[in-house]
Amino acid sequence: MHRRNFIRSLSRSAAVFSCADLLGGLPLGVEFVNVAKDSGLRAQTIYGSLARNKFLIETTGCGAAFFDFDHDGWLDIFLVNGTRFETTWPAGAAPVSRLYKNNRDGTFTDVTIPAGIARTGWGSGCCVGDYNNDGLDDLFVTYWGDCSLWKNLGNGKFADVAASAGVTTRTISGLKRHNTGCAFLDYDRDGHLDLFIANYIDFDPKTAPLPESGPCKYKGILVACGPPGLQGGRNILFHNEGNGKFTDVSGSSGILKTPGTYGLGVVAADLDNDGWPDIYVANDSTSSTLYRNNHDGTFTDIAIEAGAAYSADGKPQAGMGVAVADYDGDGRLDIVKTNFAGDTTSLYRNVDKGIFDDQTFQAGLGRVTRFLGWGAAFLDFDNDSYPDILLCNGHVFPEVGESGTESGYRQRKVAYRNLGNGKFAEVSASLGPGILEQVPGRGMAVGDFDNDGDLDVLVNCVNDLPQLLRCQSTRNHNWIKIKAVGVRSNRSAIGARVICHAAGRRLIAEVSSGGSYLSQNDLRVHFGLASAERATIEILWPSGLHDRLSDLPVNQIVRVLEGSSPA
Repeated sequence: MHRRNFIRSLSRSAAVFSCADLLGGLPLGVEFVNVAKDSGLRAQTIYGSLARNKFLIETTGCGAAFFDFDHDGWLDIFLVNGTRFETTWPAGAAPVSRLYKNNRDGTFTDVTIPAGIARTGWGSGCCVGDYNNDGLDDLFVTYWGDCSLWKNLGNGKFADVAASAGVTTRTISGLKRHNTGCAFLDYDRDGHLDLFIANYIDFDPKTAPLPESGPCKYKGILVACGPPGLQGGRNILFHNEGNGKFTDVSGSSGILKTPGTYGLGVVAADLDNDGWPDIYVANDSTSSTLYRNNHDGTFTDIAIEAGAAYSADGKPQAGMGVAVADYDGDGRLDIVKTNFAGDTTSLYRNVDKGIFDDQTFQAGLGRVTRFLGWGAAFLDFDNDSYPDILLCNGHVFPEVGESGTESGYRQRKVAYRNLGNGKFAEVSASLGPGILEQVPGRGMAVGDFDNDGDLDVLVNCVNDLPQLLRCQSTRNHNWIKIKAVGVRSNRSAIGARVICHAAGRRLIAEVSSGGSYLSQNDLRVHFGLASAERATIEILWPSGLHDRLSDLPVNQIVRVLEGSSPA
């Protein structure tokens, strides 16, 4: 990762809770409050040693998911967990990934054990999709080593079918793969969800360099070595054969033909508006990857020529998380990417047909460089119809502690309000204690867990409790949420382009698996509508079908079955 100087972050004690943004002192009317403990999220995520890490794998942390596993219309929560190299866990005490059922009253119940989904290991990322089209969303979880495909059995229970489905990842050249970000996508539009997995490094602790043997230092402190000097991982693409099994097509599809490696965050979306899903991967310490879908089962990495591989000055970055949205309302999906401390966040504006222009500085994201970014999200937190940006931060090395010359290991989040003119204003200090609370954040997911029309945030932290940031708004802006259900298309409707017409504006979004940093957002598509009281929704399905629902009342969740009226 790039090691650049950065200054100390704004401390919570120094923050001014004026509740005013930068627009003439007008109040934002929005704040985020951490309700994790009160909501029942009380299990700590374990990931690596507390004060000193020997290996790079201990630093990356893991993701989180908002998904409705029991299809009752309320978002449940999944938190990936890790482990430690030096610890032997007593029986029943080993950390496991956690599944929490939404009780529909603001609280959650831990159902990990009865659901059969507990697993101990070096968990990384997660993504959601109904891979077998049985109407139940399934869960894929990446690991250092073999991954898990948790088939949803429909009775509150899951079964790991990774081996029988053919999506084991195992080893390469005698080293275990460190699988990271993932996404379900129907890249050939045959109605069956395929699976993409990014890979960070191929790693064996028996042969990996130690901080002392490097020696590997950050600002004079001995730290875990890498990723430069370690074997970079190779990304994987599995094709869904439609019978519950997958075939590895990484080679024949062109996925292996890319200069970038050290993959972390993944997003799949139609970035060139040709109706086919492309794949973007945030890579650490090298060029990022943009796989263009060639419509014939193959991909070509065009990140460099497309202008989405490097920083504005043409340098490789330590990319972590990634998100897409049409932030400027031109009908094209743009990209935001988090990077290492001392660097800016990257904002790539989609100019046309998947060609990007780096607008980081012009849009106002170039001033804040002191934080180390992980999770990334476009979310309309004030429901004014313009996607805002939220970034989750935390230093990679616990050894930096809370020194006076660094932002520290624990860091606050950074929030940017979309001003509606292609520019953003940083409003972090006005968004409440949940944003300013300093944590070692990693994965971040967005979803409306209490169905009140405001978007909430779930954060997985390293060796700490998670955050559940409930959005509390006094703006009284309207909204509409679309739950798309495929028939000819994949049942989860992943890849469906949703268009919202309201008050003279045209808003777009896609149903998406994966994203952010190793995490999964709500599969329901959310539109803030400001003062608009009616909305017309169009859905362009992966199958080619086109649905239109006219003059819908706002402030509701609309379930749309492909090829029919709301169901």
